[in-house]
Amino acid sequence: MATLSPTSSPKVVRRRVSTRRRAGSHLPPVPSQETHDAALNAIRLFLKGHTSYDAFPVSFRLIVLDTKLNVKKALQCLLLNGVVSAPLWNSEKSAFAGMLTVLDIIHLIQYYYHTASYDYAATDVETFRLESLRDIEKELGVAQPPLLREHPSSTLYDAAKLLIQTHARRLPLLDNDTETGHEVIVSVLTQYRLLKFISINCHKEIQQLHLSLRKLKIGTYVHSSSPSDVPEGHNPYYPIATASLNTPVFDVVHMFSERSISAVPIIDDEGVVVNLYETVDVITLVRLGAYQSLDLTISEALNQRSPDFPGVVICTASDSLGTLLQLIKKRRVHRLVVVEGEEEEKRGGKKGRLLGIITLSDVLRYTIGEPGIGEGIEKVEEGKPTSEDVGSSQTE
Repeated sequence: MATLSPTSSPKVVRRRVSTRRRAGSHLPPVPSQETHDAALNAIRLFLKGHTSYDAFPVSFRLIVLDTKLNVKKALQCLLLNGVVSAPLWNSEKSAFAGMLTVLDIIHLIQYYYHTASYDYAATDVETFRLESLRDIEKELGVAQPPLLREHPSSTLYDAAKLLIQTHARRLPLLDNDTETGHEVIVSVLTQYRLLKFISINCHKEIQQLHLSLRKLKIGTYVHSSSPSDVPEGHNPYYPIATASLNTPVFDVVHMFSERSISAVPIIDDEGVVVNLYETVDVITLVRLGAYQSLDLTISEALNQRSPDFPGVVICTASDSLGTLLQLIKKRRVHRLVVVEGEEEEKRGGKKGRLLGIITLSDVLRYTIGEPGIGEGIEKVEEGKPTSEDVGSSQTE
């Protein structure tokens, strides 16, 4: 695993199942709510003064997939280019058609697993087109993603509000061709890109965000203070979805699809976090044509994980928001697993035991502030807001 480290790159210690890294955060002697709030307001003003164009990297590539493309080729395209999502384009209408994400593939896997044989699935995926994915979502009864978009010249603050309002992890940026009037996909703004832009350009303000995550209530935390207090048959880590090394992969796939989440903490008998299983791990199995491998245990599946897996990023509730944003500046982080630390251990807890999950959505929502009722809704043209982070707040 990796741990939240404000001063240096965490040291990697390889293990057979997981990789752990840990360093303490540095909180100032006397944290001030006033300086913290002032820093937040300064960050919000900064975002109101900059457009989505400003957050574009100096060099980037944009992968756009035609809705007539079959799923297998689309998946290969994503994996070969090292991306987990891409805008969809309806060539018949010359119009933007939404986003393809790893969660769409998870829904398709679940559909095949319940309704077809392996041989049928392996054959059908050769011809199944992207345009039919929404029918699968209706069949499974899961929420369809909203067809949201924003103009690149909109402020980063407005873009962030739309991401928060719709529970989306990425926002397509569209313009119009001045000659044809047709839509043009310019780029995609992700939560990570937005938060990294803040971390790079608001260094002074981030240093003032020194209050602890516990005090700020950022993230989703287990309801019970002690697993032993939970009645038998109930999830002691509710509302967070968890699994063990012996859990079948498909059980976790079902969690991904049903709860619209992208990662599940893997814990031992005492609740200590030993790893994290992600949607991209399932896609790795599918890429190998191993649809039948969903019957493997998590332990067996992790043996097929890429050796360059960066590890699980953990923190404690005593770490600060500023430290977290500094980490985002240094490395690509999609979520943090909150574990019990020394403070919880002094109160009879277990060091390393699962305490909560913090997603980029949680961080962005707190940094921007909750949008008012109705704000941003008019920009969602069709489809219901999807709860990509609802349930256990686990995300991309």
